Amino acid sequence: MTRRNMSPAGTIHAERLQRMDEDDLHALCDATNAAILEGGGFGWLAPPPRETLERYFRGVLLVPERQMFVARLDGMIVGSAQLVRPPRNNEAQAMSATLMHFYIAPYARRLGLGRQLLAEVENCARSMGYQIINLDVRETQTEAVRLFRNCGFHHWGTHPSYARTDGRTVRGLFFTKRLQDDERIVPAHPQDASTPIPAAGHAPVTGHSLTLYPAIDLKDGTCVRLRRGEMDNATVYSDDPGAQALAWIRAGCTWLHVVDLNGAFAGRSANTEAIEAIIANASVPVQLGGGLRDLDSIGKWLNVGISRVILGSVAVKNPELVREACRLFPDRIVAGIDARSGQVATEGWAETSEMKAVELGLRMQDAGVAAVIFTEISRDGMLTGIDIEQTADMANALSIPVIASGGVGSLSHLEALRAATARAPGIEGVIVGRALYDGRIDLSEALRVLA
Repeated sequence: MTRRNMSPAGTIHAERLQRMDEDDLHALCDATNAAILEGGGFGWLAPPPRETLERYFRGVLLVPERQMFVARLDGMIVGSAQLVRPPRNNEAQAMSATLMHFYIAPYARRLGLGRQLLAEVENCARSMGYQIINLDVRETQTEAVRLFRNCGFHHWGTHPSYARTDGRTVRGLFFTKRLQDDERIVPAHPQDASTPIPAAGHAPVTGHSLTLYPAIDLKDGTCVRLRRGEMDNATVYSDDPGAQALAWIRAGCTWLHVVDLNGAFAGRSANTEAIEAIIANASVPVQLGGGLRDLDSIGKWLNVGISRVILGSVAVKNPELVREACRLFPDRIVAGIDARSGQVATEGWAETSEMKAVELGLRMQDAGVAAVIFTEISRDGMLTGIDIEQTADMANALSIPVIASGGVGSLSHLEALRAATARAPGIEGVIVGRALYDGRIDLSEALRVLA
């Protein structure tokens, strides 16, 4: 039977599976079928015949180079992963293992099972002496990608034609993670007493790659940047937002960050033509914030080409709206948390509330937002550097990605943020505005530093 109607409350557990009974086998096949139908977990695009799946899992337990791990909810298997060891004749790569077929069934997600299953695999690989764990995943499997980033995996490469699904070619992301802090000797094959060989001699990976979000802030139909969020302290950089969007994309940006500043103050979209021009020129995802405070306006923009909407003031004043938006538009709602000295600001930064930024972040995570954008207003547009401590605190308090914003003025600021991901792996990206427009930061250099 499946567990699609199970209660979200229950005991969660992850373990290495060395034998299984018929109940385990049936539950494992049910969970795998659900993951395949949802679009993640295995290379299959449609569930195979049940007998094929059962033979496959029975066979996995017989393969010496593979170990199977499972996640359980109330004792029932709801997810699995496999750790694949290099063959015995591959001594050159004996220090590394590969994570494959990692998934949690859709009906058992958001309970912490993915993180627990991943930790169990890592602990087993570490105890066996492996130095490195590698994995690759379809870019469309967004929840898995988010988990790997948040758990310290380093995105080192992208395959442009990785897989075919739903009639289109999708990219694949390649990740790695160092499991040991030292360069100690490991066996040529950790499961036996073979002659040891040295682990890889390169420096350990520090931190992980970050997404650069070029900011397109709109005021009266033009691209501007504010200082400290003050509307009467704006610098106009372009009167053609559509052309500006195209320029950032051609330069290599993979996301655009757009804010309707007039809308943020007015409480409704106010730069409609400029936003539509950006959408018309965008071949990459666009996230939009500013004045989106009801389901109609949220749905309107998501239906005409915006990939994610950013909810700011409404997150404080109407959290139920955020929750409903997350239910209607899963993985497409982002919370914009703007703060002065740790206190949340609202109404286009014109008002400061009594709520702490981290507290609001936790509430938004509970509501189901896909990510949080954290801005320290006192630094925004000042080019003095991101408030890394506050950003790291936010990232470490949450299990969803955090995008840093406010204050980037040099490459050294980006280097410092990337280094901070080693202790705060939940930091996913950074928004850069004035420094790109002023030429203080060369975009190609910024992309290189963050890669």
